[in-house]
Amino acid sequence: MLVTGGSGYVGSTLVPKLLGLGIKVIAVDTFWFGDHLTEHQNLIKINRDIRDLRASDLPDIHSIIHLAAVANDPSVDLDPTLSWEIGCLGTRNLCEIGLTKKIDLFVLASSGSVYGIKSEPRVTENLELVPVSVYNKVKMIKERIAMSYKESFRTVVYRPATICGNSPRMRLDLAVNALTISALTKGEITVFGGEQLRPQLHIDDMVRAYEWALSNSSIEGIYNIGFENDSILEIAKKVQSAIQSKIQITSSNDVRSYRLDSSKFLETGFTPIKKSLDAVTEIKEYFESNQLAVDESNFNVTWMAKLIANGSIR
Repeated sequence: MLVTGGSGYVGSTLVPKLLGLGIKVIAVDTFWFGDHLTEHQNLIKINRDIRDLRASDLPDIHSIIHLAAVANDPSVDLDPTLSWEIGCLGTRNLCEIGLTKKIDLFVLASSGSVYGIKSEPRVTENLELVPVSVYNKVKMIKERIAMSYKESFRTVVYRPATICGNSPRMRLDLAVNALTISALTKGEITVFGGEQLRPQLHIDDMVRAYEWALSNSSIEGIYNIGFENDSILEIAKKVQSAIQSKIQITSSNDVRSYRLDSSKFLETGFTPIKKSLDAVTEIKEYFESNQLAVDESNFNVTWMAKLIANGSIR
C-alpha cells in the first residue's frame, strides 16, 4: 500500500495502524515537517514530492491513500501556485501511477470546507460545492481528478471535518488543538468571532475511516466524515470545561462557517468512538507529562514560510 503524506498529521498516525494490521506500507513524503515514522520491517519510506514520483520508483501496490497536500488556508496563501501544482498535478500523477500498477483502491483526503458557506441545515454530499478559498478550490479539483478514474479502480473521496487530537506529527493550528494549547500555555482562549460553525473529527476516527475503506469493498464515491457540528465558541467552552481558562471574544473577518451531515457514511455501519472533548483531555495529558513539545513546526504557516524563505520548498 502507498500512503502519500505518510509523515504528516494524519499519516503519522495512520501508517503505524496499518503496519499493526500486517499491511506493508510505502510512505511517500517530502518530510518538510520532519520524519515522524518509526522504522519498521514492513515500512518503506520515500523522500519524494508527489509531482516527481514515478511508477518505477515503487514495488507492486494494490491501493493508494492520498493524504499529501499543502494544508490550511494560510499556508496555501504563501504560494498558491505551489498548492495548485502539488494538489492537482500531484493527484493526477498518482492516479496515473495507480493505472500503471493496476491498483484496486484509491482513497483521497479532501475537506468538508469545499461546500463553502451553507445555510442548509443538512450539508450532504449532493449539495453544490462553492469553495471560498484557494485551499478549498484545490481540494475540489483534486476530487474531480480522482473521480474521473472511478471506472479504472474503486475510488473513495473523504470530506472530513477539522481533525483534532494527538499525533506524532502534531499540529497546533487546528481549531480544537489550537484552543487547547492556548488554554494550557496562556490560561486564556481567544475566540475570533465565535459563531462560525466548525465540524470536528477526532483523528482516531479519521484513521478508522481509512481502515474502513480498506476492509469494506462497498465503500466508494464521496463521503462526509464529521460527527460534531459546533461553533468556535462552543468548542472553546468545551476546552474551558477541561482546562481552567478565560475566554476572550474578539471580532473576526473569517466568514467560513459550515456543518457536515455524515449520515451517508454512518449508514455503511461505521460508528465513531471519540469526540473533540476526548482530544482536549488527551492533549492536556500529553502536555502535562512533557510528551508534547511546542515549537514552530507545530504551526504549518510559520514553518512553511521559513522553508520557502530559505529555498527548501519549490
